[in-house]
Amino acid sequence: MEKTDSTPIWVFLAFSSIQTRVGALRLIWASIIFTSYCFPWPLFISTQDLFINKILIEDWSWFAMMVPVVCWYWLSLKWMDKHDAWASVEFEST
Repeated sequence: MEKTDSTPIWVFLAFSSIQTRVGALRLIWASIIFTSYCFPWPLFISTQDLFINKILIEDWSWFAMMVPVVCWYWLSLKWMDKHDAWASVEFEST
């Protein structure tokens, strides 16, 4: 993505290596999936399965970081859609 004069820096930083809207949506969905994994499930689900307890995160730090990141990506996508910035990116790449 090329930065134009009208593109805010926070949008450019979110999608600097993303060229299409589909790529941005894939990034957002991957972030949502990772955010749901980062939720501290062992604090709410009691299980004796040692494997489950080892692969799940037990604190709020990653979840607390990922929620604002997902919001940032989503707001950046909305800004790109509102200002029709995807059309200019697609024309530049062809």
